[in-house]
Amino acid sequence: GGCSAPNCSNSTSIGKQLFRFPKDPVRKKKWVMNCRRDFEPTPHSRLCQDHFEESQFEEIARSPAGGKKLKPNAIPTLFNVGDPPFPAVTSPYILLPLKSEPEKDLNFGDHGYARRNPLSGLEEEDGERTSEDHNRCMQCQLLKKKLEQEMQHTARLQREAEEMKKRLYRLDRIEKGLQNFLYEDQIRALSLTKRSRRAVWSPETILKARKIRCAVGTKGYEYLREIGYPLPSYRTLCNRLETKIMVTTDMSCEELAELSLGLMATCDSPTEGVGDNDEEELMGVLS
Repeated sequence: GGCSAPNCSNSTSIGKQLFRFPKDPVRKKKWVMNCRRDFEPTPHSRLCQDHFEESQFEEIARSPAGGKKLKPNAIPTLFNVGDPPFPAVTSPYILLPLKSEPEKDLNFGDHGYARRNPLSGLEEEDGERTSEDHNRCMQCQLLKKKLEQEMQHTARLQREAEEMKKRLYRLDRIEKGLQNFLYEDQIRALSLTKRSRRAVWSPETILKARKIRCAVGTKGYEYLREIGYPLPSYRTLCNRLETKIMVTTDMSCEELAELSLGLMATCDSPTEGVGDNDEEELMGVLS
């Protein structure tokens, strides 16, 4: 509990505060040189507060024991000796070192304080703090894992969105291609199920279907409808024409076509189809 400086007998018993030598070898050597002693300090070696100038203490900070607190780069310079064997290391030389000390060396616990008594309950607080840190680490790992899962899910959704964009682009090109030779009602009819009666045909489609019927005949017209070409049934085609004349004849469809009278007969025409609402009957329609 006594001071290691020469000609100094201060100790904690008379109220003096003692400081242990720093652990850093360079700074410890400077302390030894200023002590004017050729010795190797032990872990129990101390210097009292009288060997430090007031500028070497922190102005506000206090030690855990309530005393003064040295600055991280404090150097003792006040010693009562005769002819010193070594020149004293002054504080300006210490305050302007050749290279900066790493942050780990700025440890306030290097100096220490004599007769430091541990606070009651300190060990319990350390155990609780360790448990809380462990719980925080576990929670961080769970959140990190959840974040990785969400990132993978987001990447998968982005890939699906890109595929949907490509499909929409292809469908748009297909629709534009169909518009070159089909009307809008014909394009809509392509999405309806077979034998559906919800198709609504425009006048342009009726006229177009009539021309196709006259060009390819009954069998060709029905073949186009069977393979999926969007056309109204022959009965719907006859019902949509404005002028109708009921005739009876024993002539076949091909024979009527050869007469070039502009007659269309429904003989041999199937009863099912889009827009079929009447029973099959023999009908001629004058154009």
